[in-house]
Amino acid sequence: MLESYMIIPALIAFAICAVVEPILIPVLRNLKMSQTERTYGMESHLKKAGTPTMGGAAILIAVTVAAVIYIPAFRHIGPVLFLTLAFGLIGFIDDYLKVVKHNSDGLIAWQKLLLECAVTLVFCLYMVLGTGTSLALRIPFTGGKIVDIGILAYPLLFFAVLGTVNAVNFTDGLDGLSTSVTIVVAVFFVIASALIGSDTAPIASAVAGALMGFLMYNAYPARIFMGDTGSLALGGFVAGMAYMLQMPLFILIFGIIYLAEILSVMIQVTYFKATHGKRIFKMTPIHHHFEKCGWSETRIVAVFMVITILASMVALLAI
Repeated sequence: MLESYMIIPALIAFAICAVVEPILIPVLRNLKMSQTERTYGMESHLKKAGTPTMGGAAILIAVTVAAVIYIPAFRHIGPVLFLTLAFGLIGFIDDYLKVVKHNSDGLIAWQKLLLECAVTLVFCLYMVLGTGTSLALRIPFTGGKIVDIGILAYPLLFFAVLGTVNAVNFTDGLDGLSTSVTIVVAVFFVIASALIGSDTAPIASAVAGALMGFLMYNAYPARIFMGDTGSLALGGFVAGMAYMLQMPLFILIFGIIYLAEILSVMIQVTYFKATHGKRIFKMTPIHHHFEKCGWSETRIVAVFMVITILASMVALLAI
């Protein structure tokens, strides 16, 4: 029997997001908070220019309201909510600068990295000192064995958090892609929290519900995009949950799509520089490669979502 804290947060967040998004869409359009597509990107995406962005704000509102209700009784929600909101704020600043400058650059790379490192440091202190959660790692397929790697856990945390956040950000490139994949991941976290006995399930449930509400307006053809406000926040959520459950290594399993997206970019850039202009993929992140191969956006989203469902099942077995 499912506990109420695994269901009610999802219903609350879904209702809030489903109601707020249609109100937000015309407001963002009137404020000219719209998507600016890169001219050197996918030609088929140029028609999306003008679609309102920063829809992730509604996701953050929905998740915050639903999660705050449970924080008094579920104290481990706090660090996850902090990391989600903090990265969402960085994304909001980035989106705002893009709109003001009328280009697709936003924050300069070093500015974004500095902010992300500062947020990650505060999260680490909050998690370890505020909740007493250890940085020990749960090892997949060992029956729940947990290993303490000592001081090496700290650089690993920065690498895992920053890598995950930016990987999720890369995944947000097609209508409904990041939303659909992360709904599955959030449901995985709800189940994993129950299996492990963690009290983080309410915020994972809230994220799943909020994304379901958002998907009604973000599915192809999207009426609104989440922007970096949403994608960086979701990256913070995934990384935060993984660490509160001591499962950063499991990101390599349930986060296979996130991993494929960021690795495709790294491989492409490295190979391009090493060969002076040659490419392995037609375009990266890898979802654009499949678009260049003739796949429709809906097909890519469906396939990536199914892969995430299967990978999450494997990750549950690995616990």
